[in-house]
Amino acid sequence: MRIVFMATGEIAEATFSALLNSGHEVAGLVTQPDRPVGRKQVLTAPGVKELAQEEGIPVIQPESVREEDALKQIRDWAPEVIVVMAYGQILSQALIEIPSRAIINLHASLLPKYRGAACIQGALLNGDLETGWSVTHVVKKLDSGNIILQHPFEIAPEETGGQLHDRLALAGPAALEDALELFTEGDVPGIPQEESEVIYVPKLLREDGRIDWSKPATEIERMVRAFHPWPGTFSELGGKRLKIFPPVRISGKSGAAGEFLGLLDGGVEIACGVGSLVLSEVQPEGSRRMSSEEVARGRRDALNEGLK
Repeated sequence: MRIVFMATGEIAEATFSALLNSGHEVAGLVTQPDRPVGRKQVLTAPGVKELAQEEGIPVIQPESVREEDALKQIRDWAPEVIVVMAYGQILSQALIEIPSRAIINLHASLLPKYRGAACIQGALLNGDLETGWSVTHVVKKLDSGNIILQHPFEIAPEETGGQLHDRLALAGPAALEDALELFTEGDVPGIPQEESEVIYVPKLLREDGRIDWSKPATEIERMVRAFHPWPGTFSELGGKRLKIFPPVRISGKSGAAGEFLGLLDGGVEIACGVGSLVLSEVQPEGSRRMSSEEVARGRRDALNEGLK
């Protein structure tokens, strides 16, 4: 089949690479413009763009895929199927109507749970035992199209958001391959999503990583894993930000929320709303990443006032 691929995020790279090496004809790639990245703000191209250029695949990078020039180019490519994966923009009805067969989306959750940008973090934050890929038809309403297929797999007990992202990236090619195989056999209407089971997870901001120590230790432990590496989790120590990294270990002591309970097995123990957490690695504002025990040795007075 003749396919146009629309993607920007790193999670799409393995799937796009596999598509380039499949028997399908890739007519073009739509990705977002190169962006400044890192502390030095180096202008960086999406990884999928580099893959396309290596294979001589045409690439367009519109600021908005609603632009008429972008829509015209996609029409000129005459796709049978458009594949969308971590593209990062809302798609117009004009775009949805372009392909002759279908426009499909690979979404990194088992829909209808976790519609939206924070789908990987959402599964971890809620303590789900499994997640996976959903391949759906694209409609104007966010992540709401009929489900073509799902590829579920188990979430590991101590998995972080970054680790789960990487496993999903490796599982993406098989999900797309199976979906495209269905389309070679005929039309695939899919199964409507159950609207009563919908959970929305909007894009996360850095401030979303602030820890509320009044919550149970189990919830905070999941948050620390889910939000690593983005947006990260933090608290305040002595009026300055303290980044907290996984793993953190659940313990059973009690105290006022955020209270320093002492050292346990070489880590700082902090009271939560229910239970306590033993911290492993932290990073004080303006300093390097270090063990929590090192912070306890150097900043005991501030630590005795608790984490805020």
